Amino acid sequence: MSLRAPVLACLLSTAPFPALAQTCSFSVSDVNFGSVDSLSGAAADSSGTVTASCFSGILTNVRVCLNINAGSGGSTSGTRHMLNTTLDQLDYNLYSDAARTTPWGSREMPSLGSPVAIDFTQLLGTVEQTRTIYGRVLANQQTAPTGTYTSTFSGAEVSFNYATYLIIGSPPDCSTVTGNTTRPSFTVQATVNPNCLVSAQDIDFGSQGVLDTAVDATGNVAATCTAGTAYTISLDNGLTGTGPTARRMTLGGAYVTYGLYKDAARSQPWGSSGGDLVTGTGTGLTENIGVYGRVPVQSTPAPGTYTDTIVVTVTY
Repeated sequence: MSLRAPVLACLLSTAPFPALAQTCSFSVSDVNFGSVDSLSGAAADSSGTVTASCFSGILTNVRVCLNINAGSGGSTSGTRHMLNTTLDQLDYNLYSDAARTTPWGSREMPSLGSPVAIDFTQLLGTVEQTRTIYGRVLANQQTAPTGTYTSTFSGAEVSFNYATYLIIGSPPDCSTVTGNTTRPSFTVQATVNPNCLVSAQDIDFGSQGVLDTAVDATGNVAATCTAGTAYTISLDNGLTGTGPTARRMTLGGAYVTYGLYKDAARSQPWGSSGGDLVTGTGTGLTENIGVYGRVPVQSTPAPGTYTDTIVVTVTY
């Protein structure tokens, strides 16, 4: 009995562990930026997630390499694009860090950046890890037309690969991990909605004496609308006016009649309905529209400062 115990102990210590296959599965959520205000010129951020679930036996680790290519919208110079139905382009990118400084790329398209690596170490069963995809619509795209922009990632656009390595070894570089390929799908989407911004410059007719000749002055309305957006701009009649050419600057009960026009010849009144409106189509850039004022010949009221307030309305 005393001789068998050491032999039995030796046999137990050298018995092989059963071989276990390594398997991984993946899921990816969409990256939806929602409504993007292109006129602001600011970047817009959103995010999605990649979830990796891996199983392995003891003595081995698993390295997962998450390769994301350009998507159906394509890319140029390391920047990805979304496209709308008329193939207009909205630039964006995907990143592996919250600061959006490290682009998320792939082994096949290194110009986009490097793939993201995940290591599963000393697995004893199934382990799940999640990585965030940080998306950003790039700034200064004011001329992007309205519409819904998408880029689809499926098939060859996504390649998630994994390989095993010994717990005493180093993980393989993702440039060499090409086996065990999974190709999940996801979509990146953003919507540029119609929008307009408007501002106006005051009109000052200056100091005048007797109103026995017409007095002209000019102001400006600045309109900025998303590209392709049809708009109209109306001017109301002011506080006490009765029409586009019968507005009134007042001081107490006295007043000075004046008109506002769309043209330098002062032949096209600018009002709030029908042919008196100014119409246009946005380009995403600011359009400066002249407002031509005229004080016609009239009886001269008492001296003083006469004022009126006009409401500018842009409809789109």
